[in-house]
Amino acid sequence: MSAPTRLTDRTALKAHRRRAARDPALFLHEAARDEMQDRLAFIKKSFTKPAIVTGFPDFWSGVIPDAIVTGDSETLDLAPAAHDLVIHAMALHWADDPVGQLIQARRALVPDGFFMAAFFGGTTLHELRSSLADAEVALTGGLSPRIAPMGEIRDLGALLQRAGFALPVADSVPLTVSYPSPRHLMHDLRAMGETNALAARHRAPAARALFDRASETYVSTFGDASGRAPATFELIFLAGWSPHADQPQPLRPGSARARLSDALGTREHPVKD
Repeated sequence: MSAPTRLTDRTALKAHRRRAARDPALFLHEAARDEMQDRLAFIKKSFTKPAIVTGFPDFWSGVIPDAIVTGDSETLDLAPAAHDLVIHAMALHWADDPVGQLIQARRALVPDGFFMAAFFGGTTLHELRSSLADAEVALTGGLSPRIAPMGEIRDLGALLQRAGFALPVADSVPLTVSYPSPRHLMHDLRAMGETNALAARHRAPAARALFDRASETYVSTFGDASGRAPATFELIFLAGWSPHADQPQPLRPGSARARLSDALGTREHPVKD
């Protein structure tokens, strides 16, 4: 059997993150952190053995007191059944095998342990993706991989179920950031460690004309009245529990003792076969 196709060049991704750490722009990590802390505050449970999986340990190490922080490598450095909380922080969109990452996180949880992930979703950078594609087709007649594919919210909740989590929840938070120009956006992406690390990318530097053309298309298509360039970022949040016998369980189909039509106060109409 052939080896699975790799999405991410991990060596390039690590290099981009090291470069970003020198002068980081992690305001989206801050937004994800704040959302996660708000959500954890609603859970009436104390966590004493937390772990955080991330590519930015310097930022995330202080988010949860006494948390073990480990990298988002293909094999997570987490012992089985060692944690009551596992957070996967802003890295899952680079995973070659996101379900495998979720399964490893679940195995690291004690029964009734809680998992939460934050990462970029499908509408992220759709303006830049479209502008680069239009520019490249116009200049070269073809396309090359430049922005990582990202999952859609309608599909991502199923990943939790496939990984064996109970009570799965998936939701998204859209954010729009306004930049003076598309080049300011690209500068920020470098400072986030989110530039092109796709394994299938072209290794030669792109021509300046490509980014000039893409910037023109970006502003003319998506720019606001003042000429600024809005950029969409979609933060996806996944949450689930490691299975435990005391958790609420779905009823067996056909076991209901009351009719839905009675509860809704409507008349039931039979459907012909």
